[in-house]
Amino acid sequence: MKIAGRPHTTIWPTPAGVEIIDQTRLPHRFETVEIADLEAAARAISHMQVRGAPLIGVTAAYGLAFGLSADPSDAGLAAAKARLRATRPTAVNLRWALERVGARVAPLPAEERFAAARAEAALIAQEDVALCEAIGEHGLALVREAATRKGGGRVNVLTHCNAGWLATVDWGTATAPIYKAHDAGIDVHVYVDETRPRNQGASLTAFELGEHGVPHTLVVDNAGGHLMQHGEIDLVLVGTDRTTASGDVCNKIGTYLKALAAFDNDVPFYVCAPSPSIDFSMSDGVAQIPIELRAEEEVTHICGLGDDGELARVRLSPKGTKALNPAFDVTPARLVTGLVTERGVIAANARAIAATFRR
Repeated sequence: MKIAGRPHTTIWPTPAGVEIIDQTRLPHRFETVEIADLEAAARAISHMQVRGAPLIGVTAAYGLAFGLSADPSDAGLAAAKARLRATRPTAVNLRWALERVGARVAPLPAEERFAAARAEAALIAQEDVALCEAIGEHGLALVREAATRKGGGRVNVLTHCNAGWLATVDWGTATAPIYKAHDAGIDVHVYVDETRPRNQGASLTAFELGEHGVPHTLVVDNAGGHLMQHGEIDLVLVGTDRTTASGDVCNKIGTYLKALAAFDNDVPFYVCAPSPSIDFSMSDGVAQIPIELRAEEEVTHICGLGDDGELARVRLSPKGTKALNPAFDVTPARLVTGLVTERGVIAANARAIAATFRR
């Protein structure tokens, strides 16, 4: 996708390692950071310089390769996997990528492990682009259907958090159908949830939609239900950090409330889910998915651009006020209209998921 008219991906190889867009600086600063060792990769994930389940997985895969560059032994492999796995517990792509790279290098002699791991990480990145573009094609059909129902009128899409190309390597998951529709000339407009407390909608989704020229409007998180009641939303598209084998969806905190509002107002609620985000070992999202608890300061403070043009961090709450900060919630499968996968749009239930992903 594009920034200032130039094509970009979120992560790309360098002679020493990989380079990433530092997403903690967006939308007010465009800065990149080079990652060339295990600790830098772990820090980029835990500090959310990279975020979004697919991009976390790709970064972790490269991080594991860099760990093997320093210590290619079995003990080094185990230690690097443990270090990276601890950075973000909820997104299943991280574990999936570590297990995939680990399985690739485990049979190899130590001297071959780094090169093989780096090649596997690059392959995961390439595959992610293809998965997201395929999701875009399948999701485009949903946007076209909505446009047809409205006689070619404007299609209003609500999205939550950032499931855009900044959360993947390119295209995004929930935004891929939007970009495809916009590029195809469909009149599509996006209502962007701000997504407190880290404001990924306000900072990242609005940024990337604007750079690509997609019409959009920023709304506070609690406005979604009101918009649906008044017929202002035709379609809800969200991403996922982990979807169970039964179709329960774990996504950024607040997604569950959007699903409830959509259900109450007969608004289609679709989850864009690439197969690496599906956890086939889990069947009950509420009971089984670990929910990451993040720092209180993300709730009590906020960052932004001051009138002096400098980035500033300010306190919102009274000093001493405690805050609870669960980063994700789980939407039960019964509230999900369908899953948009790289293999098509399917029902959010165990039978459909098993039939689609037999392997």
